[in-house]
Amino acid sequence: MDLNKNKKALFLTDIENGLKPILQEVTNIRAENMLTLQSYGTLISHPYGDIMRSVIIAIYQENVEEIFVVGTKDKRTATVNVPMKDKIQTLEYLFQNCMPEFSGGTVDEWLNGNENIIDSIEKSVDIIRHHPLVPSYVKVCGLIVNNKDGKSSIVEVPTNKTASKLT
Repeated sequence: MDLNKNKKALFLTDIENGLKPILQEVTNIRAENMLTLQSYGTLISHPYGDIMRSVIIAIYQENVEEIFVVGTKDKRTATVNVPMKDKIQTLEYLFQNCMPEFSGGTVDEWLNGNENIIDSIEKSVDIIRHHPLVPSYVKVCGLIVNNKDGKSSIVEVPTNKTASKLT
């Protein structure tokens, strides 16, 4: 990561505390140049949804030159259980027949996301890289933070699906 210390970077992260110091150390970016966008999971489910809108606004308003999609390895997300079966059945019908822009094939998949964090990161990186409103000079990469036994390591998620260890 040889990003100029004065350039701004956007980090799309999961709802996870304590990532900023780790990411700052690995990327060598000053804290004041780090913008963080947190969401439940790092998946951008729609190229014209709210998360992507925030990414695009950050690029133009804050002069972001690099974007990191950051996932946390082995993080267990809580399963969302919606108790209204009649509404779920209606949404299931929409997912299967009327609304192909939904990510996932079922309401459960849409709410709970993909269990494979690498696939989620790759999909989000791909959506950002190929979005028509993202300038070609903006670098986009995926990272996985592995917090094991109080020690943190970060692995880059390249597009060729083989990860290389950074720290």
